[in-house]
Amino acid sequence: MEARELPLRSSDGHVSGLLAVVPASPTASLLWLPAMGVAARHYLPFADALAARGIAVFVHEWRGNGSSSLRAGRHGDWNYHPLLTIDLPCSEAAVAATLPDVPRILGGHSLGGQLACCRLGLEPDSASALWLVASGSPYWRAFPAPMRYWLPMAYRFLPWLADRHGALPGKRIGFAGQEARGVIHDWSRSAISGRYATTGLGIDLDRALARAAPPVRAVSFDDDWLAPPGSLDFLLSKLSDAERRLFHLDSGALGVRADHFAWMKQPAAVVDALID
Repeated sequence: MEARELPLRSSDGHVSGLLAVVPASPTASLLWLPAMGVAARHYLPFADALAARGIAVFVHEWRGNGSSSLRAGRHGDWNYHPLLTIDLPCSEAAVAATLPDVPRILGGHSLGGQLACCRLGLEPDSASALWLVASGSPYWRAFPAPMRYWLPMAYRFLPWLADRHGALPGKRIGFAGQEARGVIHDWSRSAISGRYATTGLGIDLDRALARAAPPVRAVSFDDDWLAPPGSLDFLLSKLSDAERRLFHLDSGALGVRADHFAWMKQPAAVVDALID
């Protein structure tokens, strides 16, 4: 199946492309939210594998990445607020217009999984199920020792660095991409406090998350220090008591190193777990 890009224009003028891989007779659609700093095109192997199993996949593009018309910098900044309330509804509308009569799944990788949870907290009817891969809360207490002891220092340093440079120079430091200051501040806030919040929303995100009760399928990996099982457990603890199926894969099951990113190039075992 050939991928195509659906042109999107958000209500504030942001332009991006929604990557779509749609089989002939899909049984469901998945709106997939990438990890921080990862462009949509990197999920094509995952989308192709799911489409071969009858799932239509639409890969969202975060503003600032890939096909997005915006780039983070001193004159380009945003936080979780427009991501959750402007850009995601735009992608959701495009999915609904393309496939109006199939069940909708929302899912994501890493930060994408966190924001998928937040979106379902804000709009519980936006999807009927939640899929997470290598995702979890960055809350420092949810990580194993000794890692948890130095994380608060890192979580305070990264917003300072983003402020100093106008955006987080992620590629230079080996973490994420060129990320907006507001996104890094919101991410760091949740990492230090354990609570989700963003300026301008006017809604208690943690309280909204507690109302979300989608059936969840989540995959974690043996060598993933960025999203260990404890961080996934903490993230899921914010959701209502819904049906959960959790899968923990090692390198033997994956056929590649079981870390935060390697599965993207060889996603067969992840697809098997999610579809089961």
